[in-house]
Amino acid sequence: MDIEMLRTLCLSLPSATEDIKWENDLCFCVGGKMFCATGLEPDSPISFKVPDDSFDEISTRPGFKPAPYLARAKWVSVAEYGLLSKEEWAFFVRQSYELVRAKLPKKIRDHL
Repeated sequence: MDIEMLRTLCLSLPSATEDIKWENDLCFCVGGKMFCATGLEPDSPISFKVPDDSFDEISTRPGFKPAPYLARAKWVSVAEYGLLSKEEWAFFVRQSYELVRAKLPKKIRDHL
């Protein structure tokens, strides 16, 4: 897994978009809300949302930690791409996407 594979995975989700935020972060969004983010620099950590009830368990796995600035919203940060298999990346990215999408207002969800 690398940044291009992550990009392909994120953009394969319905209505997903990408944007550069804060000058150097590649962010993937649905309905204008971010569901995955990483830096443009090589070996940047990757952050995504996890279920509230799994946050403590996931954020303490080796190579994982609460995401800076986003931990209060139950986001975790993964130190490097190689810590997860392609299947695990697909699971976590899809889960994050679904969690964020579910919180969108009904009017926005209906347009996606």
